[in-house]
Amino acid sequence: MADTVFGDYDQQRLNAEYNNRAKVANVDDYKAAQSVTSDRVRATANGRLDVAYGDAPDERLDIFPASGPGPHPVHVFFHGGYWKSNRKEDFAFAANPFVEFGATVVVAEYALIPGVTMAELIRQCRAALVWVWRNAGSFGGDPGRISVSGHSAGGHITAMMMATDWPALEKGLPADLVKAGIGISGLYDLIPVQLSSQNDDLGLTADEALEFSPVLMTPPGGGKLLLPVGGDEGPEFIRQADDLAAAWSAKGVEARSWILPGDNHFSIVNQYIDPNSVLSRAARALIGLG
Repeated sequence: MADTVFGDYDQQRLNAEYNNRAKVANVDDYKAAQSVTSDRVRATANGRLDVAYGDAPDERLDIFPASGPGPHPVHVFFHGGYWKSNRKEDFAFAANPFVEFGATVVVAEYALIPGVTMAELIRQCRAALVWVWRNAGSFGGDPGRISVSGHSAGGHITAMMMATDWPALEKGLPADLVKAGIGISGLYDLIPVQLSSQNDDLGLTADEALEFSPVLMTPPGGGKLLLPVGGDEGPEFIRQADDLAAAWSAKGVEARSWILPGDNHFSIVNQYIDPNSVLSRAARALIGLG
């Protein structure tokens, strides 16, 4: 019998549990739908593209403004890719559930591991939100109504943003800078990730896995957090959502995990392509768009 490395998982089973591409036969079809829809959004949504929020080459964001008079709520989306792949240009489809319903959407880019450390990646994402808070008025946004969402690694980033002590980061920032978050099939306990084959590329240390695990943190700003996960995903991704919901609910956050039957790790985020999907409707309700 093989030795266990995490819970009751041996190395082979743990590696398989965190290899989402190997679990879904038609990943490329889901990715193609994301790219096609995102190209259409970027071409037609009258957005402000490649706006710099910092000095590093990847510190850029795309802004898709809501129509009509503002100020509008602002929703910031962080893409996934195990912190090591993908680009914001293929995730403009995240504007679909929000823009036509009255919220401006910002799709943020960040530098990827191993080109940067996890600490630098999170610093950049925080800098993106600070930029949005400071500059919301310049694109008709309301700095008092900022929410975030993200998929997979972006779900982790979403939780990290909610767990940030903003006034400690910079004087004058509100503790509740982020009012609500949607972590879609996210990673909130990095210990098993660090022990899996994904770490061959990530190079996380055991200390970093602890430092950047939202499940071990206390969000100082409260807020609401929705944690949807596909019913066809592996048990570890469901556990990740359940454990964060339980841990943060005990600390005063309105956190809830939510299994979407029939969805896998890639189909679930593609619900954002359809503004009338069950996830799109729930996301709007969470941020107060009805």
